[in-house]
Amino acid sequence: MIGYYVHHHGLGHRNRATQIARELTVAVTGFSTLDRPADWPGEWVQLPPDVTEHPSDPTASGVLHWAPLGHPGHRERMGIMAQWLCHDLDLMVTDTSAEVTLLARLMGVPTVVMAMRGDRTDRTHRAAYDAATALIAPWSRETAETYWPEDWNRKTTFTGAISRFDVPTAAARGTGPAGVGPAVTSSEGAGSAVEGENTVLVLWGRGGTAVGEDDLAAARAATPGWTWTVRTPDNPSPDLWRELHEATVVVSHGGNNAVAELSAARAHAVVVAQPRPHDEQTATVAALDRAGICVGLPEWPAPERWPGLLDRALLLGGDRWRTWRHGDGAHRAARAMEAVLRGDAP
Repeated sequence: MIGYYVHHHGLGHRNRATQIARELTVAVTGFSTLDRPADWPGEWVQLPPDVTEHPSDPTASGVLHWAPLGHPGHRERMGIMAQWLCHDLDLMVTDTSAEVTLLARLMGVPTVVMAMRGDRTDRTHRAAYDAATALIAPWSRETAETYWPEDWNRKTTFTGAISRFDVPTAAARGTGPAGVGPAVTSSEGAGSAVEGENTVLVLWGRGGTAVGEDDLAAARAATPGWTWTVRTPDNPSPDLWRELHEATVVVSHGGNNAVAELSAARAHAVVVAQPRPHDEQTATVAALDRAGICVGLPEWPAPERWPGLLDRALLLGGDRWRTWRHGDGAHRAARAMEAVLRGDAP
Protein backbone atom coordinates (compact mmCIF):
# COMPACT_ATOMS: atom_id res chain seq x y z
CA MET A 1 0.00 0.00 0.00
CA ILE A 2 1.11 3.57 -0.71
CA GLY A 3 0.83 6.26 1.95
CA TYR A 4 0.46 9.82 0.72
CA TYR A 5 1.13 12.77 3.04
CA VAL A 6 -0.56 16.01 1.91
CA HIS A 7 0.53 19.35 3.36
CA HIS A 8 -2.23 21.62 4.62
CA HIS A 9 -0.94 24.98 3.34
CA GLY A 10 -3.31 26.17 0.60
CA LEU A 11 -5.26 23.65 -1.46
CA GLY A 12 -2.77 22.93 -4.24
CA HIS A 13 -1.05 19.98 -2.57
CA ARG A 14 -4.37 18.21 -2.03
CA ASN A 15 -5.59 18.87 -5.58
CA ARG A 16 -2.39 17.50 -7.07
CA ALA A 17 -2.33 14.47 -4.77
CA THR A 18 -5.90 13.61 -5.75
CA GLN A 19 -5.08 13.70 -9.46
CA ILE A 20 -2.15 11.36 -8.95
CA ALA A 21 -3.97 9.02 -6.55
CA ARG A 22 -6.74 8.52 -9.11
CA GLU A 23 -4.11 7.23 -11.56
CA LEU A 24 -2.66 4.66 -9.16
CA THR A 25 -3.51 1.00 -9.69
CA VAL A 26 -2.65 0.04 -6.08
CA ALA A 27 -4.26 0.97 -2.76
CA VAL A 28 -3.46 4.43 -1.43
CA THR A 29 -4.10 6.06 1.94
CA GLY A 30 -3.95 9.82 2.36
CA PHE A 31 -2.69 11.60 5.49
CA SER A 32 -3.43 15.28 6.06
CA THR A 33 -4.85 17.89 8.38
CA LEU A 34 -7.17 18.78 5.50
CA ASP A 35 -10.54 17.14 4.92
CA ARG A 36 -10.79 14.19 2.59
CA PRO A 37 -11.41 15.19 -1.04
CA ALA A 38 -14.72 13.94 -2.43
CA ASP A 39 -12.95 12.05 -5.21
CA TRP A 40 -10.06 10.58 -3.20
CA PRO A 41 -9.92 6.91 -4.28
CA GLY A 42 -8.76 5.29 -1.03
CA GLU A 43 -8.71 5.68 2.73
CA TRP A 44 -8.07 9.10 4.25
CA VAL A 45 -6.57 9.67 7.71
CA GLN A 46 -7.25 13.15 9.02
CA LEU A 47 -4.36 14.21 11.22
CA PRO A 48 -4.56 16.50 14.25
CA PRO A 49 -3.15 20.00 13.66
CA ASP A 50 0.32 20.90 14.89
CA VAL A 51 0.19 24.69 14.58
CA THR A 52 0.95 26.90 17.54
CA GLU A 53 1.69 30.60 18.02
CA HIS A 54 4.46 29.94 20.52
CA PRO A 55 6.43 26.89 19.37
CA SER A 56 9.36 25.59 21.38
CA ASP A 57 12.47 25.01 19.25
CA PRO A 58 10.41 24.02 16.18
CA THR A 59 13.46 23.62 13.91
CA ALA A 60 15.63 21.60 16.32
CA SER A 61 18.32 24.25 16.06
CA GLY A 62 18.02 24.40 12.27
CA VAL A 63 18.01 20.66 11.58
CA LEU A 64 14.27 20.48 10.74
CA HIS A 65 11.54 22.77 9.42
CA TRP A 66 8.78 22.10 11.94
CA ALA A 67 8.90 19.79 14.95
CA PRO A 68 7.87 21.86 18.01
CA LEU A 69 8.82 20.41 21.34
CA GLY A 70 6.02 19.36 23.66
CA HIS A 71 3.22 19.89 21.15
CA PRO A 72 0.60 17.14 21.64
CA GLY A 73 -0.86 17.51 18.13
CA HIS A 74 2.54 17.16 16.49
CA ARG A 75 3.41 14.13 18.57
CA GLU A 76 0.06 12.49 17.85
CA ARG A 77 0.18 13.04 14.09
CA MET A 78 3.69 11.65 13.79
CA GLY A 79 2.67 8.71 15.99
CA ILE A 80 -0.33 7.93 13.76
CA MET A 81 1.85 7.85 10.68
CA ALA A 82 4.49 5.80 12.47
CA GLN A 83 1.88 3.13 13.27
CA TRP A 84 0.87 2.95 9.62
CA LEU A 85 4.50 2.85 8.50
CA CYS A 86 5.17 0.05 10.96
CA HIS A 87 2.42 -2.26 9.74
CA ASP A 88 0.70 -1.23 6.51
CA LEU A 89 2.69 1.04 4.19
CA ASP A 90 5.20 -0.15 1.60
CA LEU A 91 5.92 3.33 0.20
CA MET A 92 5.46 6.86 1.56
CA VAL A 93 4.87 9.81 -0.77
CA THR A 94 5.26 13.28 0.73
CA ASP A 95 3.79 16.46 -0.74
CA THR A 96 5.45 17.87 1.12
CA SER A 97 7.24 17.46 4.46
CA ALA A 98 10.89 16.85 5.19
CA GLU A 99 9.98 15.50 8.61
CA VAL A 100 7.54 12.90 7.26
CA THR A 101 10.05 11.93 4.59
CA LEU A 102 12.74 11.36 7.19
CA LEU A 103 10.33 9.54 9.52
CA ALA A 104 9.46 7.06 6.78
CA ARG A 105 13.07 6.56 5.77
CA LEU A 106 14.15 6.03 9.39
CA MET A 107 11.53 3.29 9.60
CA GLY A 108 12.96 1.62 6.50
CA VAL A 109 10.12 2.56 4.13
CA PRO A 110 10.99 3.84 0.63
CA THR A 111 10.03 7.45 0.03
CA VAL A 112 8.99 9.56 -2.95
CA VAL A 113 9.20 13.33 -2.53
CA MET A 114 7.16 15.71 -4.65
CA ALA A 115 9.83 18.29 -5.43
CA MET A 116 9.17 22.01 -5.27
CA ARG A 117 10.65 25.00 -7.03
CA GLY A 118 12.82 27.53 -5.28
CA ASP A 119 16.03 27.27 -3.30
CA ARG A 120 15.96 23.87 -1.60
CA THR A 121 19.62 23.86 -0.62
CA ASP A 122 18.92 24.49 3.07
CA ARG A 123 20.03 21.80 5.48
CA THR A 124 16.58 20.26 5.95
CA HIS A 125 15.56 20.10 2.31
CA ARG A 126 18.90 18.64 1.31
CA ALA A 127 18.50 15.90 3.90
CA ALA A 128 15.01 15.03 2.66
CA TYR A 129 15.88 15.14 -1.04
CA ASP A 130 19.09 13.18 -0.45
CA ALA A 131 17.29 10.54 1.62
CA ALA A 132 14.38 10.14 -0.82
CA THR A 133 14.34 7.01 -2.91
CA ALA A 134 12.94 9.06 -5.80
CA LEU A 135 11.86 12.60 -6.60
CA ILE A 136 8.98 13.71 -8.78
CA ALA A 137 9.19 17.16 -10.37
CA PRO A 138 5.86 18.51 -11.71
CA TRP A 139 7.62 20.44 -14.46
CA SER A 140 9.47 19.44 -17.62
CA ARG A 141 13.11 18.49 -17.92
CA GLU A 142 13.53 21.44 -20.31
CA THR A 143 12.59 23.85 -17.50
CA ALA A 144 14.48 22.01 -14.74
CA GLU A 145 16.17 23.80 -11.87
CA THR A 146 19.73 24.59 -12.86
CA TYR A 147 21.22 24.41 -9.36
CA TRP A 148 20.18 20.82 -8.56
CA PRO A 149 23.02 18.37 -7.90
CA GLU A 150 23.26 15.56 -10.43
CA ASP A 151 22.31 12.88 -7.90
CA TRP A 152 18.90 14.58 -7.52
CA ASN A 153 18.41 14.74 -11.28
CA ARG A 154 19.30 11.06 -11.67
CA LYS A 155 16.46 9.92 -9.41
CA THR A 156 13.87 12.44 -10.65
CA THR A 157 10.88 11.83 -12.90
CA PHE A 158 10.01 15.08 -14.69
CA THR A 159 6.29 14.68 -15.26
CA GLY A 160 5.44 18.09 -16.63
CA ALA A 161 2.59 20.06 -15.10
CA ILE A 162 -0.16 18.18 -13.26
CA SER A 163 -3.57 19.79 -13.71
CA ARG A 164 -7.04 18.80 -12.58
CA PHE A 165 -8.10 19.55 -16.16
CA ASP A 166 -5.87 16.89 -17.69
CA VAL A 167 -7.79 14.04 -19.31
CA PRO A 168 -7.43 10.98 -17.04
CA THR A 169 -6.09 7.72 -18.43
CA ALA A 170 -8.39 4.78 -19.09
CA ALA A 171 -7.68 3.39 -15.61
CA ALA A 172 -8.74 6.64 -13.93
CA ARG A 173 -11.71 7.66 -16.10
CA GLY A 174 -15.00 7.79 -14.32
CA THR A 175 -13.46 8.11 -10.86
CA GLY A 176 -13.32 11.90 -10.69
CA PRO A 177 -15.62 14.89 -10.96
CA ALA A 178 -17.64 15.38 -14.09
CA GLY A 179 -17.11 18.38 -16.28
CA VAL A 180 -13.34 18.67 -16.32
CA GLY A 181 -12.39 18.96 -19.91
CA PRO A 182 -9.62 17.93 -22.19
CA ALA A 183 -6.82 20.32 -22.91
CA VAL A 184 -7.47 22.90 -25.61
CA THR A 185 -6.88 21.52 -29.07
CA SER A 186 -6.67 24.92 -30.75
CA SER A 187 -3.17 26.35 -31.01
CA GLU A 188 -4.57 29.74 -30.08
CA GLY A 189 -5.16 28.85 -26.42
CA ALA A 190 -7.54 31.06 -24.48
CA GLY A 191 -9.51 33.90 -26.00
CA SER A 192 -12.43 36.21 -25.36
CA ALA A 193 -15.90 34.71 -25.79
CA VAL A 194 -17.19 38.01 -27.23
CA GLU A 195 -15.42 39.23 -30.33
CA GLY A 196 -13.71 42.54 -29.76
CA GLU A 197 -14.05 42.40 -25.99
CA ASN A 198 -10.80 42.37 -24.00
CA THR A 199 -11.17 40.52 -20.71
CA VAL A 200 -8.82 39.75 -17.82
CA LEU A 201 -9.49 36.81 -15.50
CA VAL A 202 -7.62 37.12 -12.19
CA LEU A 203 -7.02 33.88 -10.28
CA TRP A 204 -5.86 34.32 -6.73
CA GLY A 205 -5.43 31.58 -4.13
CA ARG A 206 -5.77 31.03 -0.43
CA GLY A 207 -2.17 30.45 0.54
CA GLY A 208 -1.35 34.08 1.39
CA THR A 209 -1.10 37.14 -0.82
CA ALA A 210 0.65 40.49 -0.99
CA VAL A 211 -1.91 41.87 -3.45
CA GLY A 212 -4.97 43.72 -2.20
CA GLU A 213 -8.11 45.30 -3.59
CA ASP A 214 -6.36 48.63 -4.07
CA ASP A 215 -3.76 46.98 -6.34
CA LEU A 216 -6.48 45.40 -8.47
CA ALA A 217 -8.45 48.63 -8.64
CA ALA A 218 -5.36 50.52 -9.83
CA ALA A 219 -4.71 47.90 -12.52
CA ARG A 220 -8.31 48.18 -13.72
CA ALA A 221 -8.08 51.97 -13.86
CA ALA A 222 -4.88 51.77 -15.90
CA THR A 223 -6.48 49.49 -18.53
CA PRO A 224 -9.76 51.16 -19.57
CA GLY A 225 -10.18 48.92 -22.61
CA TRP A 226 -10.22 45.76 -20.51
CA THR A 227 -12.88 44.16 -18.29
CA TRP A 228 -11.48 42.49 -15.16
CA THR A 229 -13.02 39.54 -13.26
CA VAL A 230 -11.45 38.33 -10.00
CA ARG A 231 -11.80 34.76 -8.76
CA THR A 232 -10.67 33.57 -5.32
CA PRO A 233 -11.58 30.64 -3.05
CA ASP A 234 -14.12 32.98 -1.45
CA ASN A 235 -15.48 34.01 -4.87
CA PRO A 236 -14.95 30.88 -6.96
CA SER A 237 -15.65 30.53 -10.63
CA PRO A 238 -18.90 28.76 -11.53
CA ASP A 239 -17.01 27.13 -14.42
CA LEU A 240 -13.28 27.75 -14.30
CA TRP A 241 -12.50 25.69 -17.38
CA ARG A 242 -14.88 27.83 -19.44
CA GLU A 243 -13.62 31.10 -17.94
CA LEU A 244 -10.02 30.16 -18.63
CA HIS A 245 -10.87 29.81 -22.30
CA GLU A 246 -13.07 32.86 -22.54
CA ALA A 247 -10.57 35.26 -20.96
CA THR A 248 -8.33 37.18 -23.32
CA VAL A 249 -5.57 37.20 -20.69
CA VAL A 250 -5.38 35.39 -17.36
CA VAL A 251 -3.52 37.01 -14.44
CA SER A 252 -2.50 34.51 -11.78
CA HIS A 253 -0.22 33.96 -8.83
CA GLY A 254 2.70 31.59 -9.39
CA GLY A 255 1.46 28.60 -7.41
CA ASN A 256 2.26 25.26 -8.99
CA ASN A 257 -1.36 24.19 -9.47
CA ALA A 258 -2.52 27.54 -10.79
CA VAL A 259 0.23 27.48 -13.39
CA ALA A 260 -0.68 23.89 -14.27
CA GLU A 261 -4.25 24.97 -14.99
CA LEU A 262 -3.00 27.81 -17.17
CA SER A 263 -0.92 25.29 -19.07
CA ALA A 264 -3.89 22.95 -19.57
CA ALA A 265 -5.88 25.83 -21.10
CA ARG A 266 -2.79 27.14 -22.92
CA ALA A 267 -3.75 30.59 -21.72
CA HIS A 268 -2.23 33.93 -22.58
CA ALA A 269 -1.09 34.80 -19.09
CA VAL A 270 0.67 37.16 -16.72
CA VAL A 271 1.94 35.19 -13.74
CA VAL A 272 2.98 37.16 -10.66
CA ALA A 273 5.02 35.63 -7.85
CA GLN A 274 3.73 35.87 -4.31
CA PRO A 275 6.04 35.69 -1.28
CA ARG A 276 6.63 32.05 -0.34
CA PRO A 277 9.28 30.20 1.66
CA HIS A 278 12.41 29.43 -0.34
CA ASP A 279 11.22 31.80 -3.12
CA GLU A 280 9.14 29.01 -4.65
CA GLN A 281 6.90 31.21 -6.78
CA THR A 282 9.75 33.54 -7.73
CA ALA A 283 11.59 30.57 -9.19
CA THR A 284 8.47 29.42 -11.04
CA VAL A 285 7.76 32.75 -12.73
CA ALA A 286 11.44 33.13 -13.62
CA ALA A 287 11.40 29.74 -15.37
CA LEU A 288 8.20 30.63 -17.22
CA ASP A 289 9.53 33.98 -18.37
CA ARG A 290 12.93 32.55 -19.30
CA ALA A 291 11.26 29.89 -21.48
CA GLY A 292 9.10 32.51 -23.21
CA ILE A 293 5.89 30.72 -22.20
CA CYS A 294 4.09 33.67 -20.65
CA VAL A 295 4.83 36.93 -18.83
CA GLY A 296 6.46 36.11 -15.49
CA LEU A 297 6.88 38.82 -12.86
CA PRO A 298 8.61 38.70 -9.46
CA GLU A 299 6.11 41.13 -7.93
CA TRP A 300 2.86 42.97 -8.65
CA PRO A 301 3.70 45.71 -11.18
CA ALA A 302 2.98 49.42 -11.06
CA PRO A 303 -0.39 50.35 -12.63
CA GLU A 304 1.13 52.08 -15.66
CA ARG A 305 2.85 48.84 -16.73
CA TRP A 306 -0.35 46.84 -17.14
CA PRO A 307 -1.30 47.91 -20.71
CA GLY A 308 2.06 46.78 -22.04
CA LEU A 309 2.05 43.57 -19.99
CA LEU A 310 -1.36 42.54 -21.28
CA ASP A 311 -0.30 43.27 -24.86
CA ARG A 312 2.87 41.20 -24.39
CA ALA A 313 0.87 38.30 -22.94
CA LEU A 314 -1.19 38.14 -26.12
CA LEU A 315 1.97 37.27 -28.05
CA LEU A 316 2.75 34.32 -25.74
CA GLY A 317 0.86 31.28 -24.45
CA GLY A 318 -0.81 28.82 -26.81
CA ASP A 319 1.59 26.17 -28.09
CA ARG A 320 4.40 27.61 -26.00
CA TRP A 321 2.92 25.77 -23.00
CA ARG A 322 4.08 22.49 -24.53
CA THR A 323 7.46 23.23 -23.00
CA TRP A 324 5.84 23.12 -19.56
CA ARG A 325 3.42 20.20 -19.74
CA HIS A 326 3.02 16.81 -21.40
CA GLY A 327 -0.70 16.39 -20.77
CA ASP A 328 -0.40 13.25 -18.64
CA GLY A 329 1.60 14.45 -15.65
CA ALA A 330 -0.49 12.65 -13.03
CA HIS A 331 -0.22 9.39 -14.97
CA ARG A 332 3.56 9.73 -15.21
CA ALA A 333 3.80 10.47 -11.48
CA ALA A 334 1.67 7.44 -10.58
CA ARG A 335 3.77 5.14 -12.76
CA ALA A 336 6.96 6.46 -11.16
CA MET A 337 5.56 5.79 -7.67
CA GLU A 338 4.54 2.27 -8.60
CA ALA A 339 8.00 1.66 -10.04
CA VAL A 340 9.53 2.53 -6.67
CA LEU A 341 6.96 0.26 -4.99
CA ARG A 342 8.19 -2.59 -7.20
CA GLY A 343 11.79 -1.81 -6.35
CA ASP A 344 12.55 -0.26 -9.74
CA ALA A 345 13.82 3.05 -8.39
CA PRO A 346 15.21 5.56 -10.91
